[in-house]
Amino acid sequence: MKYTSTALFSLLLASACLYSCSPNPYASTNREHKKQLKAYSKQLRTVPAIDPETSTLTFGEHWVGTTNFSLRRPNFVVIHHTAQNSTDHTLKTFTKPQTQVSAHYVIGRDGKVYHMLNDNLRAWHGGNSRWGNNTDLNSSSIGIELDNNGAEPFEEAQISSLLEVLAMLKETHGIPAENFIGHSDIAPVRKVDPNATFPWKRLAEHGYGLWYDEGVVEQYLQPAAPITVLDSTGTEPVLILQPLDSISTIPPHFNPKEALRIIGYDTRDMPAAIRAFKLHFIQDEVSMELTEKDKIILYNLYQKYL
Repeated sequence: MKYTSTALFSLLLASACLYSCSPNPYASTNREHKKQLKAYSKQLRTVPAIDPETSTLTFGEHWVGTTNFSLRRPNFVVIHHTAQNSTDHTLKTFTKPQTQVSAHYVIGRDGKVYHMLNDNLRAWHGGNSRWGNNTDLNSSSIGIELDNNGAEPFEEAQISSLLEVLAMLKETHGIPAENFIGHSDIAPVRKVDPNATFPWKRLAEHGYGLWYDEGVVEQYLQPAAPITVLDSTGTEPVLILQPLDSISTIPPHFNPKEALRIIGYDTRDMPAAIRAFKLHFIQDEVSMELTEKDKIILYNLYQKYL
């Protein structure tokens, strides 16, 4: 079938109209989103912010507005799994006022990305949390939710999209590598997401988060080499173990609780902090106790965070 140029143009125009005019199931919540942005914009434009007519403060003769300011600067990225059944389920959850929960990005199993809130605005994703001395992660972080029921592996399309989003965020906001963390890291008592199948090592290899030096850890685990020396008389051979060098020895004063605190974990509940650490860095055996290998990994990471 041959089309004239006019017919072809009409067909393309109809297709574009069909796409652009397709009903958006979130049209009403999008309107509410814009309404809230407008209200905040009006609030920001109210200058001076304190009404000199009603305040008891003594003000200067003139209001003087500084020219040196900007929007908030996010300095962390917190990764979550949704623990829900589908992307659509999560999108509906994040657009209902009564849920009081949201995130900046939602990434589906199929890799589709939903940017739900401007990076410079404060989403409600961290809840009661702490990382280092930061007790309000919502105000300093970007929240990313991955569509995952909490027990399943993460899809390759999803992780590929996540890596693209992280690259964009790191470049745009200058976020340090060590500040890409998980929800369980900042809320170890309450949360266990993202689950133990999440590829933290792969992210670290791309510059999003830190990882331990696996070669160094293996060196720690090497048994001491036996050598033969002469006894005090200089006549009888004696078999002894070659002492480990300083690189392969954890100092006797090493304090795991202090190391976890330096990394950023809230150690007020030490078993929960250990579980969160192991969920992120050990993964194959998540418990509330540190094995000898766990301590070696912790010590190696602790040195990176100093």
